[in-house]
Amino acid sequence: MSPMRTLATAGRVLLQIRNDPRTIALLLVVPSLLIGLVAWIFDETQVFDRIGPAMLALFPFVVMFLVTSIATLRERRSGTLERLLSMPMGRGDVILGYTLAFGLLAVVQTAIAVGYATWVCGLKIEESVLLLFAVAIADALLGTALGLLASAFARTEFQVVQFMPVFVFPQILLGGIFLPRDQLPGVLEAIGDWMPLSHAIDALTAVSTGNEDAAYIWLRILFIGCWVIGAIIVGSLTLRRRTP
Repeated sequence: MSPMRTLATAGRVLLQIRNDPRTIALLLVVPSLLIGLVAWIFDETQVFDRIGPAMLALFPFVVMFLVTSIATLRERRSGTLERLLSMPMGRGDVILGYTLAFGLLAVVQTAIAVGYATWVCGLKIEESVLLLFAVAIADALLGTALGLLASAFARTEFQVVQFMPVFVFPQILLGGIFLPRDQLPGVLEAIGDWMPLSHAIDALTAVSTGNEDAAYIWLRILFIGCWVIGAIIVGSLTLRRRTP
């Protein structure tokens, strides 16, 4: 792998996205709008203070998963990846370039979503906002990494959507959004404890409530980071030059 090739790939991806206003709006605006909608629904109650951290984990994660997987799949279907891999460029250069490009977008998306949730929607934060930002970035990067992984197995955009019940929905159902994980059946609780979105929700909730110390939160970030690295490695190993 070469840093220059990785940066070149990232620059090309960012240039393509810059020329697609709809994708930019989906990445940067839609998660904040959805968070704002939830806050508006529960405007006269204290519910948003309880579920707001989970929404801050959920919406950016889902959006990054969809955009990353579909964009990468289109590159492969158009033959762009085949041309890149025919040059002196390895799969690691390509997958890291995509990760870097979408990772930078995830940072911007996270900054907008965190700022909107705290300063506009009034989400109460007991811990540092910077710590909240760190967890939210890890969560968005998780969506990016899983999107890259899903794109390696999908052949069409429709199949990407079909992968959501595998990569996304179980994490939503078992992540503690609808019911605390300790109230789930034992087997489901154990499965949920190993899913990365669960740890993102736990960490964001801890930052919001201040019920846990910083070490607890950073341990959750480390767990999410391990999932991100694992997904990138598997995605690079399974990346195909072109979709038949």
